[in-house]
Amino acid sequence: MATQTDNAPITLAIGGTGKTGKRVADRLIKKGHKVRIGSRSSFPSFDWDKEAGWDAALEGVSNIYITYSPDLAMPGAKDAISALVQRAKLKGVKRLVLLSGRGEQEAQDCEQIVARSGLEWTVVRASWFSQNFSEGAFIDMVLGGAITLPAGDTPEPFVDVDDIADVAVAALSEDGHNGEIYEVTGPRLITMADIAADLSAATGREIIFVDVPHDAFIEELTKSGAPEDVIWMLDYLFSTVLDGRNAHLTDGVERALGRSPKDFADYAHEVAATGVWATAA
Repeated sequence: MATQTDNAPITLAIGGTGKTGKRVADRLIKKGHKVRIGSRSSFPSFDWDKEAGWDAALEGVSNIYITYSPDLAMPGAKDAISALVQRAKLKGVKRLVLLSGRGEQEAQDCEQIVARSGLEWTVVRASWFSQNFSEGAFIDMVLGGAITLPAGDTPEPFVDVDDIADVAVAALSEDGHNGEIYEVTGPRLITMADIAADLSAATGREIIFVDVPHDAFIEELTKSGAPEDVIWMLDYLFSTVLDGRNAHLTDGVERALGRSPKDFADYAHEVAATGVWATAA
């Protein structure tokens, strides 16, 4: 592991315990960068709902990786991003890297706030995460053998979170990415039926896709006791974003990193080898 120096610039990884944030933090640390995790449980803590505590989290920070949970489309996200940008400028932050979402006008509004900040900035605009099936809301469906989602046959170029993290780390730690919007996707358009087939091949057991009505899906989520913000996000994504608007590939990973993105099938085989999807015989 590379060594750190006391006077090295600090990168604040907001959401540094999440899917992308943890990966970004770990990669930066391995490269010898000083990283401060921005989360409610860290010290100093960072809470999007408690602006009074942001100054402590921003002290000495040069770069910020910004993730807004659960999604930039949430009501209040634009105000929060605007407030963070203003506070960051006052605290001497130099570079911002924002994780954004494809096909979300609200997210693109937040991108503009960052782009107009007067600071160095990069946007990583991501498609749906492959890791939703191993670290997120859909893992229990994989374990249960049925992907029950209101997705129909709309294709989506699922992107691997490791690719997102690699792009973000490049933007945070290297020159040459200022002013770039990297729209990142996987290399292939896939439907939920394709995903079920890839998961079946990777796990060695049958996993099917069952298209369910949107309202019934949200009702079941609510009955299951899922957090309100997760229900809101999935309701929004399946009713608004998964309508075909994102059914095309982009070259963001290749432009940022000079390599191709990881395919969902490769992701599925790698995860299956870890035992995450193993079920009792």
